[in-house]
Amino acid sequence: MNHDVKPGWHWPTFRQTLCGEMTDRERLGLPEHYVDALLDGQVTVAYATLRGASREHLLQTLVSPNTTVAERIASGNLLALIGDPRISIDHPDMVDIPGGDIEIGLATDDVSKVLERFSQLGLDRSWIEKECPRHRVVLSPYRIARYQITNSEYREFLLETGHRDLPSSWAFRRFPQERANHPVYTVSADSAGAFAYWLARRTGRTFRLPTEAEWEWAAAGADGREFPWGSHFDAHLTNTAETGLFTTTPVGAFVGGESPFGIADMAGNVEEYVADAYAAYPGGTFVADHLAIIHGSYLVARGGSFTRFRDLARTRRRHGHNPRSATYAMGFRLAESA
Repeated sequence: MNHDVKPGWHWPTFRQTLCGEMTDRERLGLPEHYVDALLDGQVTVAYATLRGASREHLLQTLVSPNTTVAERIASGNLLALIGDPRISIDHPDMVDIPGGDIEIGLATDDVSKVLERFSQLGLDRSWIEKECPRHRVVLSPYRIARYQITNSEYREFLLETGHRDLPSSWAFRRFPQERANHPVYTVSADSAGAFAYWLARRTGRTFRLPTEAEWEWAAAGADGREFPWGSHFDAHLTNTAETGLFTTTPVGAFVGGESPFGIADMAGNVEEYVADAYAAYPGGTFVADHLAIIHGSYLVARGGSFTRFRDLARTRRRHGHNPRSATYAMGFRLAESA
């Protein structure tokens, strides 16, 4: 694989802080003045090479492990303008996941180890304790979407239903054609559920949001990976703050970062609502952190995003939407009962 980003280039040494004491730029480790993203120049060069290429060539470039991240992003962005054949509103790419007696969560004895590994990020111990204890869950077979729901799919939902929750990430609330195959974000949990309900009725299928257990099993697999691809974080495999883009990318552009079942972007791009409201795991302790104070009850979110650091890319991390910060990029993917 061609490594064309430099992990760690802007990691801040976070201080322990209450929410609201840092600006959004400080949370992202950015200076107060403008800086180019590391990949900007490389993507510009890739555009010059790929402009005018056929749809087939762009698709091959996007899904190839032998191309650079910059080339895949450029290919995906060009496909957004001419039509991405991977995206079909009525026939989303769903992956079969076997059920069974599975394990999710974090062993209580491992909390300190996680905090030590991510000590640069100033994590609160209680955030990691939400993941405890590791416990067994029985899952029926199900399907989960290979890709997060995109802007183009959400546009179809808005046009057909007249739903009034427009993503604030759409400038002036206009559909961003140049990001048609990027994941939609800045939508509410209610809108994510409404989309799934609409598509289920439209297609006669059983689309819904995945449960927490379904999401984690699809992300971590039987060997309980800490990240979808393995045990060590790699900024070349996912779109998080470490990658330095600070914007969405075409779904599936980070080839090699898929989960054991081949699911894309489960560690980054945008955070994903799941179907479950936060509650303590069996045998665990309820954590009344800032999210509980803000919301009372709230839907759990899983997976990292282009605005968040690598700790949220962990497959076991449980978090949610904080409306007091613009750095929360909330999206979703679909599941389906088999």
